[in-house]
Amino acid sequence: MREILADAGAQGWVHAIRLGGGRAREVDVGADELVVTASVYKLALLVALCRSFDAGALDPRERVLLDPASCTPGPTGVSTFLDPVRLSWRDLAASMISVSDNAAADVILGAIGLDAVAEALAAAELTRTRVVGGTADAHAALVEEMGASSAAEAFALLADNDEARTVRAYDPSYASATTPREMTRLLGQIWGDEIASPQRCAFMRRLLAGQAWMHRVRAGFPFQGVRVAGKTGTIGAVRNEVSVVEFEGEDPVAVAVFTLAARADPALPRVDSAIAECARIAVTDLRSGRL
Repeated sequence: MREILADAGAQGWVHAIRLGGGRAREVDVGADELVVTASVYKLALLVALCRSFDAGALDPRERVLLDPASCTPGPTGVSTFLDPVRLSWRDLAASMISVSDNAAADVILGAIGLDAVAEALAAAELTRTRVVGGTADAHAALVEEMGASSAAEAFALLADNDEARTVRAYDPSYASATTPREMTRLLGQIWGDEIASPQRCAFMRRLLAGQAWMHRVRAGFPFQGVRVAGKTGTIGAVRNEVSVVEFEGEDPVAVAVFTLAARADPALPRVDSAIAECARIAVTDLRSGRL
């Protein structure tokens, strides 16, 4: 896996483990090193939201008015709309996961707060995972650090590979961070109905299975009868995905792949392909011992 990632011009960290009864075997490539979450933080936010539903702090069907003009910008979701829209909390969660909607995520975070996310992480016993803010916070920090006038200008500067840039968004000491092992643990708790009520865990599994992006982990399993449910994360040179891969009749496998590329181009298909290949290798290794 390290050779595959190096050939794609990236560093990488991987963890995979079978869920269910046989958890002894695992794949570990730097699985306990701190890594930047990017939009993978939305998985922790989803867990915190569902625990808020369980506690009665939020009604999942309550509708929220969003004005795209005042939302966190992003390439997908509500911020691309032309007119105000009302969505329920659970539909905001669906947009946050399925297309990584930045606006939806920041509205949810604004409603439940960072303390609720921290409480959810503590309940999951993820001692090294932390969420320090939402997408708007990350954009504001990048704008300030790059000396830019807007998030779009900051990302354009970040993508200029003629300039060697070390930014806080790439540093897990400053950005929202986790480890690959802790993310597979969280996925296991969602699949095991442990981190929220069975109803809410089933809701989370459904949303994760509806993720639109097929170019990372899903690309490693282009077969009928295989289900992949997960969440991607991307910012500049950072490209990640955490997923659960399920073959018919077998225990699911949780896999987390985090990368940092040498380049920050808006599209890095070789890195995306390397993530798919690392996931395929890890899952295939664990499946080889299923009997």
